[in-house]
This record gives sequence, structure tokens and C-alpha cells, in this order.
Amino acid sequence: MSDSTKELRRAEPVEGCDPMIGTALWALNDARRRTRDVLMGLNPAAVDWQAADGGHTIGTLLYHIAAIEMDWLHNEVMEGKLPPGAWEMFTHDVRDEAGNLTLVQGESWERHWERLDKVRVLVLDIFKNMSLEDYRRVRVCELYDVTPEWVLYHLMQHEAEHRDELRSLRQRAERTLGNR
Repeated sequence: MSDSTKELRRAEPVEGCDPMIGTALWALNDARRRTRDVLMGLNPAAVDWQAADGGHTIGTLLYHIAAIEMDWLHNEVMEGKLPPGAWEMFTHDVRDEAGNLTLVQGESWERHWERLDKVRVLVLDIFKNMSLEDYRRVRVCELYDVTPEWVLYHLMQHEAEHRDELRSLRQRAERTLGNR
């Protein structure tokens, strides 16, 4: 491959904030891009498909990813101080009484992405306005202490782990339903 056609892979910090924070936000956004890539062209019926033996649906996992991102932002990063209405898109508890992810069905593909996008806009707005000092300031919680810097790392890892599950669910659903 000649140099003129070789792809350059590098982190491009999100603008409008400290470059260290911007680089972490770029990585968070790249994790989301990869999730979108895994699900691009998905048969809409696959969002609610569930294996005969139970388990998660793609919709359940997308809801869970958004809810966990919001939860970490609300509780750990903002220490319980999010704008009014931030949670209005979350109508289900994340877990059921048995501790399993709540089955989320009947929501459109578009609605899941709208929720994910709205949470991400809020995350970006909050982190872009954060000083490096606050980004690294320890938040004291009941069970652990944590920094917003670690929260971003955790959210990237959380989404990456579920992305593999989403890929597998898609493959299984499309074997059953077909691609379209």
C-alpha cells in the first residue's frame, strides 16, 4: 500500500475541552461507533428477538448500555446532580427482581439509538465543561471511591464487552429471522 492510500489511525481529541479529557471522549465515541458498526443494517425484527431458551435481546442490551452510562454520569460523576428530565427516557428498571437485566421489548430501533444519543450528548456536555482537576477529583461513594477519568474508561470497557454479546445475538437472530 502506498503512503498516499495508507490509513492513518490516531486519536483525535474532542475539541472544546482539555486535550486529555478530549482524548478519552474520542475513545468513548469510538466505542460507540464500533457498536453502531456491529449493528448497521440490522433486521428491525432482530431488536426484540429472543432465543427460545431466553436471554437478552438486542433492545435489552442497548437500553442497558444507555442506562448504565446515565447512572455513572448521575451518581458518580455529577454526584446526584443531573438536570431535570435527564432520566425521562428510562421507563424500565435496569434489573428485574431476580437481578437479571429487565427484558426490554417493543421499542423501535430508532428509539434505542435516540436514547443512546441523548445520553451521549449529556456526557459530552458535562465532560467538555470539566476541568482536568475535576476530571481527576475523587468522588467518595458508599462502596468505592472513583474519578470521572476512571468512569470514562469503565464505560468504554462496558460497551465493548456488550458489543460482543450484541454481535452474537445479531448472528443468532438473523439465522432465525433472515437479514431483512
